[in-house]
Amino acid sequence: MVEVSDVMVLDHLCKSYLKEGRKIKAVEDFSTTLRPGEINAVCGPSGCGKTSLLLLAGGLLSPDSGRVLAEGENISALNANRKAQWRSRYCGFVFQQYHLVPYLTVYENIISPELALGKTAGRRAEADRLCADLGLNDRKHHFPGELSAGEKQRTALARALYPGPKIILADEITGNLDSRNARLVLDLLAEYRNRGGAVLMVTHDSSAAAEADRIISMEEGRIIHDGE
Repeated sequence: MVEVSDVMVLDHLCKSYLKEGRKIKAVEDFSTTLRPGEINAVCGPSGCGKTSLLLLAGGLLSPDSGRVLAEGENISALNANRKAQWRSRYCGFVFQQYHLVPYLTVYENIISPELALGKTAGRRAEADRLCADLGLNDRKHHFPGELSAGEKQRTALARALYPGPKIILADEITGNLDSRNARLVLDLLAEYRNRGGAVLMVTHDSSAAAEADRIISMEEGRIIHDGE
């Protein structure tokens, strides 16, 4: 049963790929509920389907079967344009490879969700706050090619948080960070959680997983543990 208060329900998701003529089950019969004010860490060995799960949750992959439900709507059934509109207001993505726009500065990348909608002014005070919180003030006017891996990761997180989404979907969010910057990122996610946001993060980092309210362990596309 879907509750109005649920941020997202992943309902019996399945996704397979063909590799060298062989069917690979990336996600198999995956069901869980993501609630406001909760950090969820998805853990498991490489190749167990964690990243595919994130892409399904954000509507960037379509499931073979099953549903992604948000605000009572079956996101999996929307066309590409409506999925994009839904993502722009509902989800913040932090990709493992950052996906920053190379010809935009750090500050422009952070506000790019707003720029994409053709707006020229909005929550700029929030962008300034995120730059300060993530130690990016002296990098605002630099381009991605001038940044370290950690600075790119922090910029990607600021961009995800900027629109005020209801859920953050993050792939190895501390993977390229030293301990100090990892702490900055995890503290910011905790603050977001405390304001009622939900987080679904894939991680191999035991320190990051220890910050989660719930750990979801995967193996061969399936949940083998889902709990505190």
